[in-house]
Amino acid sequence: MEEGIEGFLTFLSEERGFSPNTIAAYRNDLYQLARFVENRAVGQWSDIDHSRILGYFLSLRERSYALSTMARKVAAMRTFFGFQIAKGVIEQDPTKGLSRPQVRKSLPKVISVHEVEELLRQPGKRSTPEAKRDRAMLELLCATGIRVSELIALNIGDINLKVGRLCCVVKGEKERYIDFHQQAARAVEEYLDEARSRLLRNQQEVALFLNRRGERLTRQGFWLILKTYAKEAKIKAEITPHTLRHSVAIHLLRSGKMNLRELQEFLGHANISTTQIYEKALSQGEL
Repeated sequence: MEEGIEGFLTFLSEERGFSPNTIAAYRNDLYQLARFVENRAVGQWSDIDHSRILGYFLSLRERSYALSTMARKVAAMRTFFGFQIAKGVIEQDPTKGLSRPQVRKSLPKVISVHEVEELLRQPGKRSTPEAKRDRAMLELLCATGIRVSELIALNIGDINLKVGRLCCVVKGEKERYIDFHQQAARAVEEYLDEARSRLLRNQQEVALFLNRRGERLTRQGFWLILKTYAKEAKIKAEITPHTLRHSVAIHLLRSGKMNLRELQEFLGHANISTTQIYEKALSQGEL
């Protein structure tokens, strides 16, 4: 059963261009399903029928999984079994007729313009290589609205400081180019001139933002950095790696600097419906 999962994940990565985070989530979900059926004497994917899937789904409910998590697991199973049918491993989809939990799309959590400004001030209070790196990262995030996963995936060659433009890959699929202002460019330039070389351990490393070991900074590492500065800036709201992206989007829409279509392109959303959640939040006066 493991071979079937790994073959599917390879297909998602190499043929469909799914992001590492999505691949990791699918791996977790499918191995959890495999363990469930193996404990019930099922050793092949072709032996799984609708009743087995229903039993697994009910076990998730009994363990009080969040609706969003259950919806993701159902989506992973459906995609996986669709792949197995296409490969001729199974003949029928055992998830057919299984309803996906309806998850209400929550409104994005944001911080105010003042709080963003306070956050950006914090790294400037230090002169360490890490602080210069952190200021460059925060300035770049606020100037471009890119995802944290896109930020940490940036390489040296992906950014052009002369014209103020970077190139990032949208969820592992296609490139998009984003312009940024001089304030962000100066912060990145200062990091490159004065700090990156002090963090660098391997001259072959191409990652733009490095950790203390001279390796590419991780999403988890960035989150810890962000939480530290948020605490120093006395921001009471809970902050996640996506908070700045949401905040930038809301501030641009509220100020009239971008309309919804422009914001969609700026954020790299494939569907306008994803961007409309910001418009909905503003219209309801909840942000």
